[in-house]
Amino acid sequence: MLLGKRYSWKGARSRLPPARQVLHFLRNPRVLLSCGLFLLVVLLWRSIGSAAGEVQRFYCFGPSKPPNRMTPNEAEDWQAHTSTPVLFNHHTPVEINNTDIKYVDLNGIHSTTDAVQNKERVLIATPLRDASRFLPAYFDLLTQLTYPHELIDLAFLVGDSADDTLATLAIELDRVQKNPDAAFHSTLVVQKDFGVRVSQSVQDRHGFAAQGPRRKAMGRARNYLLTSALKPEHSWVYWRDVDIEDSSASIIEDFVAHDRDVLVPNVWFHRYEEQNGKMVDIEGRFDYNSWQESPEGLALASSLAKNVILAEGYKQFPTNRKYMALMGDWRGNKDEEIPLDGIGGVNIIVKADVHRSGINFPCYSFENQAETEGFAKMAKRAGYGVYGLPNYIVWHTDTEEPQGNMI
Repeated sequence: MLLGKRYSWKGARSRLPPARQVLHFLRNPRVLLSCGLFLLVVLLWRSIGSAAGEVQRFYCFGPSKPPNRMTPNEAEDWQAHTSTPVLFNHHTPVEINNTDIKYVDLNGIHSTTDAVQNKERVLIATPLRDASRFLPAYFDLLTQLTYPHELIDLAFLVGDSADDTLATLAIELDRVQKNPDAAFHSTLVVQKDFGVRVSQSVQDRHGFAAQGPRRKAMGRARNYLLTSALKPEHSWVYWRDVDIEDSSASIIEDFVAHDRDVLVPNVWFHRYEEQNGKMVDIEGRFDYNSWQESPEGLALASSLAKNVILAEGYKQFPTNRKYMALMGDWRGNKDEEIPLDGIGGVNIIVKADVHRSGINFPCYSFENQAETEGFAKMAKRAGYGVYGLPNYIVWHTDTEEPQGNMI
């Protein structure tokens, strides 16, 4: 038997504690607490063992690529649980003309003979100094221009003025721009003083001693105005002095039709004098800065220091150059052209690309010339054509030049 010979079932049963005693033992709080602790230890041991196995099985925790080899989208996927996802689309077009990037295509800007049809923009540039008395007549002529005003931009530089030039200019601009039939596309006023102290009287302004400093200062004024006003959309630059007394309303169309890089008209003036009891209209020749070079002029320039500026039309510098002012007649063929080596600044029409190429108005001695004459020399040195129309007359205010100034 299982219990052996000396033990019987009844004997073993009699040695067991009574059922009531066993139940009382199992209900003891100490016993219950011990059983609970034992079960908790078993459960924790099983969970720790399972986690240790997982760590051993997945030995690399992280993406399958290093960060420097991940694409932006892969990096976003990996970091999605820590930040707001952002998707990168490298095929999205970049808009050039946004608020931070200005795009200019000068390939579409041309200066052609069909300027009106091609809607080519014109910049009219006028430097001003003590010019208040001329401005009303200046704007009267300007509003008569037949070139479409919506294609014209006006720009002025006011400098070293002692009169009401700036105030008068503001009044005239306000008058014109408020008139829908005469208003221009835009207007710009630049104020810049250069410290010029020479008066505007004929004796001082056109005296021989003032010519070098005066032409240098005028060159600076034109350059400041040019750099401030020239915009990418401009095809032509029309330099027009404020003291023009009369000119053709179609002067812009007339000039662009010649398709010249630089073109100037002949500049004369009217002088009315009483003779034998009658008022006589005397037609005077004004602008001696438009000329053709001569051997004597070249020889004189070569004999001068490089910083000396030749003042044309004065007996102190006998150049024997051929002056366009002494040629032509307003009754002749207005389209007749002649090549020039120097030009005056009363009325110039220039292809804008000439200026964009760096041809400006030297405020120093360039080949012994400055300002507009230096501009012509510089343009010809760069290979541009400089021409004049001896029979196309623009009438200037009579300045009553003192005898001896003009040859």
